Amino acid sequence: MERMRLLGALGAECGRLGEVLAALTEREAAAPTRCAPWDVAALAAHTVGALSRVQTALGEEQPPRAEVSAAGYYAPDARFSPEVDADRIDSAVRAAARHGDAAEPGRRLRELWADLEPRLRAEPQGRVVRTRHGDAMALEDFLLTRVLELVVHGIDLADALGREPWTSAEGAGAVELLLFGEAGRPEGMDALSAVRAATGRNLEGGPTAEDLKDSGVRFLALG
Repeated sequence: MERMRLLGALGAECGRLGEVLAALTEREAAAPTRCAPWDVAALAAHTVGALSRVQTALGEEQPPRAEVSAAGYYAPDARFSPEVDADRIDSAVRAAARHGDAAEPGRRLRELWADLEPRLRAEPQGRVVRTRHGDAMALEDFLLTRVLELVVHGIDLADALGREPWTSAEGAGAVELLLFGEAGRPEGMDALSAVRAATGRNLEGGPTAEDLKDSGVRFLALG
């Protein structure tokens, strides 16, 4: 996917999520989410942290070549082992505990994107990064995984807060391409419902993974 399109999707998702998180109350931050044992505060910390991984990757030595695609990043391997899962859970809980107030993740997200966006525009074509899991990826593929993280966890946060998801058309479109390829989602299914079904976030009465069985969907391993 072209970098400018990915930056548009990331910018749209960061803008919407940042606005929500920057207005969180302490009561809202303590609400449970489907990503147990995280509450809204911990899930917000994890989601903002997912974007900060780009900043970290850009600061490290560049691998000689890309070896893992965006879909390959979500392989069901050691990155979802009990040890890695425990660290993923605990790190978000610790980060949330360090927040000065409920709205801190929103401010952090805005600052992070303001720093990252011009830096990403300036990176040369063919830039390769290494993820925390050791994957050597084209920068564009890694950015696509960040769009997915912001979109699906944005849905999780919206559900936990009892709000309609704020998913942007740009973000949903990028995730749809990752999940369904050029063929697109099944006819008659809207983008948000398709993303929910493909990632295990379907609502009662809505499309499920079973409804996607003949769609060519890529079911990704998600923590």
